[in-house]
Amino acid sequence: MSKTFEIAVFHGDGIGPEIMAPTLDLLRGLDHDFRFTDCPAGAASYLDCGSDLPQASLDTARQADAILLSALGDPAVRYPDGTEMTPQIDIRIALDLYAGVRPVRIVPGMRTPLALPDGKVVDFVLVRESTEGLFHTQGKGRVEADLAEETLRLTRRTTEKVCRFAFDLARDRKAAGQKGRVTSVDKANVFRAFAFWREVFDGVAGDYPDLTSDHAYVDAMALWFVLKPWDWDVMVTENMFGDILSDLGAGLMGGLGMAPSADIGDDHAVFQPCHGSAPDIAGQGIANPIAMILSAAMMLDWLGRRHGDDTLVRDGARVHAAVDACLAAGDVTVDLGGALDTQGAARAIMARL
Repeated sequence: MSKTFEIAVFHGDGIGPEIMAPTLDLLRGLDHDFRFTDCPAGAASYLDCGSDLPQASLDTARQADAILLSALGDPAVRYPDGTEMTPQIDIRIALDLYAGVRPVRIVPGMRTPLALPDGKVVDFVLVRESTEGLFHTQGKGRVEADLAEETLRLTRRTTEKVCRFAFDLARDRKAAGQKGRVTSVDKANVFRAFAFWREVFDGVAGDYPDLTSDHAYVDAMALWFVLKPWDWDVMVTENMFGDILSDLGAGLMGGLGMAPSADIGDDHAVFQPCHGSAPDIAGQGIANPIAMILSAAMMLDWLGRRHGDDTLVRDGARVHAAVDACLAAGDVTVDLGGALDTQGAARAIMARL
């Protein structure tokens, strides 16, 4: 008897519901038993009940097999101190989702700004530590009339776990024909905290003699993302560095509308597009659904590997292939040079399944 997978669904703000709806339609069309539970959160929830992450929604997420999260937040709706609400970060911390996975793949049809040399393939994954780093004092930093301070914090426990996650991912990718290389991205030449990070990384690397490991400074890596993105396989880095580099990676693919992501811990995982809620185009039906759909594909792969279900893994790969085919054919939304609306782009993907 097949397992029923409980999926917590955060529909989001702005374009969030518009890209989530066809993603759920796609998942319902696959031969799996998914049970979706809606979870209010974000700016709309804050205006409705005074909380951008109600406890009931967090409890549902905690009990679910996986969490699908669309774009949350609205720059026009802020806390009294002027900061934007970020329930997606609160979820990461509450569920200890320490590994932020940001894949970067350039395939035919993408509007990449790069002129790739013949034979060069860009297919790497940035693993971002998602619970510590410079985000440690988020909302609690010290602000006075003449100074402001935030605290960067790295713990051995979490740094080791996210480094081990990166090496395990590289081992899986090597089995599928990738390089088997893990690069630590840090700033160990300036900050003692990153010398500590590098020491932990090297300690974990010793457990993976079948893989290659090396280091790069974050400023140099930003340069190399543009000059030689085909050189990389798996990179692991601190929270803020990962936040910045992941957007640069999205730029290589033509924009955030192409960028899926996952935040994964030992027991839970959230799958969401990297982009924001784009309230300026909400309700127009023109939002690009690809990042949301590819995030769902990542969920299928994660669930399949976690539960030993090869059909889920295969369906995750099928969704990726269907998206690639639409990109190659130009069956995409206007932002990618096509002529389809949100629903039309999603239907084109589903037709190829």
